[in-house]
Amino acid sequence: MTLQQLRYAVAIAEHKSMNKAAAELFVTQPSLSNTIKDLENEIHIKIFARSNRGIVITPEGEEFLGYARQMLDHYRLIEERYVENSTSKKKFSVSMQHYTFAVEAFIQMAKKFGMDEYEFAVHETKTSEVIENVRLNRSEIGIIYKNEFNDKFISKILKENELEFVPLFECKIYVYLSKTNPLSKEKVIDFEDLQQYPCLSFEQGDNNSFYFAEEVLSTYDYRQIIKADDRATFLNLMVGLNAYTLCSGIICAELNGDEYAAIPLNTDETMTIGYIKQKNIPLGVMGKKYIEELQKYKDMVL
Repeated sequence: MTLQQLRYAVAIAEHKSMNKAAAELFVTQPSLSNTIKDLENEIHIKIFARSNRGIVITPEGEEFLGYARQMLDHYRLIEERYVENSTSKKKFSVSMQHYTFAVEAFIQMAKKFGMDEYEFAVHETKTSEVIENVRLNRSEIGIIYKNEFNDKFISKILKENELEFVPLFECKIYVYLSKTNPLSKEKVIDFEDLQQYPCLSFEQGDNNSFYFAEEVLSTYDYRQIIKADDRATFLNLMVGLNAYTLCSGIICAELNGDEYAAIPLNTDETMTIGYIKQKNIPLGVMGKKYIEELQKYKDMVL
């Protein structure tokens, strides 16, 4: 088994096409196909199946590709640390639940360390996709939260996928709303105060489980609830419908503007925000720099 074979297999998986992968790798399609056949014969599993829809990854192939991506990531880290005068851009990607402060930390990191040397990617997305992106090494780091309610469920998923959760800071629960909302002047908000206003929740797609919810207290029987896909829509609904969401209380006026407020919710519940990474794989240079930027928000927790 060679690194070249692993690269070929990962390229095919990403493109779901033998021809597209061959074009990217600058090899002929027959040569690529023969290389994969040799690899499959060596490891005694079928990585890819051919169908009318093209290339399909087998269950055994999914598991193998996970290890292959880890191996290639290890190799990338070795190159990054020890190989000098590299002319190709290094890559750094992070996935996150919808946290403005996590985006702001990314911005500050990129400003400090420049984009000439690195090719950056940011994925603000569903909880299950954050986990999947880190599992498949599409992202080095994923930003999520855990609390007493979802801890066992999330921990089980992370363990099954050879991932680990590293806490950053613990937060109380706040109501995030527009300053035009009558409740924005309150010092503390009770659940009863919220009944006449719509609660906003991020859509989780097919994995729309309470445990994947980005908002704490997801099992509460909300009188009105609206699901949306992105943060910009949330902000518009807060202004247009006096809607609200529950959050950590970390405010980033630099990105969202100063038209919104975070008011403490009258509850003993807390949430722990942290990052997930591949287990036993050290963070790269840029991953460490990003975590350093995130840790600065610890002093800003309300």
